[in-house]
Amino acid sequence: MKVRTLLCAALLSLSSGSVQASVPQGMTLKLMHEGVQLVGTLKIARSDELLGVWSSAGRARLLRCEPRCKVVTSIPMPGTLTLGTDARARVVLGGTFKVGQRVGLVFRLKNAQIVSVQATVTR
Repeated sequence: MKVRTLLCAALLSLSSGSVQASVPQGMTLKLMHEGVQLVGTLKIARSDELLGVWSSAGRARLLRCEPRCKVVTSIPMPGTLTLGTDARARVVLGGTFKVGQRVGLVFRLKNAQIVSVQATVTR
């Protein structure tokens, strides 16, 4: 638990000044049986690769769904990445969440860019 807290604090401190992404206000976490799924669109200035997503609940699973979903270590980002139940790329967090809860997320991209996002849990 202590290591997770230190990792989140370090990633958040790195994010100041390194954010070059356009994150819409509509980023949400859809409540599922044993966790949440990130729904929304992330836009960045140039093509990159998503290496990981973290929250206070831990590291999220990155999934590529073509046609079946499988866990991957990274997701290519051609500039705009759409995440959701019908998208090819999905980000899923395990744990217990409540509707209306705000969750801070930290995205790590390959070019050492860090993006911080606040998302609200919905049904």
